[in-house]
Amino acid sequence: MARHAASLDFILNTVAAPHDLDAYMALLKRDGTQCLVGVPDSPHPSPSVANLVFKRRHLAGSLIGGIRETQEMLDFCAEHGITADIELIPVDQVNAAYERMLRSDVKYRFVLDIKTLGQP
Repeated sequence: MARHAASLDFILNTVAAPHDLDAYMALLKRDGTQCLVGVPDSPHPSPSVANLVFKRRHLAGSLIGGIRETQEMLDFCAEHGITADIELIPVDQVNAAYERMLRSDVKYRFVLDIKTLGQP
């Protein structure tokens, strides 16, 4: 994290659990923005006002966009080689994945492999 301090223009924060926003705010350049799209079930710890004021950093929130915005985001990611860390699971393991989620035993997001739909 220290190596990337003040190096980013934008952070799309998708984490839906309370966490320290200051660690990520410190990664932003002057006038950078962190946009929250994950909604935790309890509040985040309050970020430091100094992290916002002295570097003119912004903390924003957004709902998921529509089809046009989603397609633009996917095209941008494809063009720039941006990917997500996921755990691909077969459809028949969805209940086990749900139980793991309840135990907080998930490192990445689960993605169902629809190719396994209908397989024995």
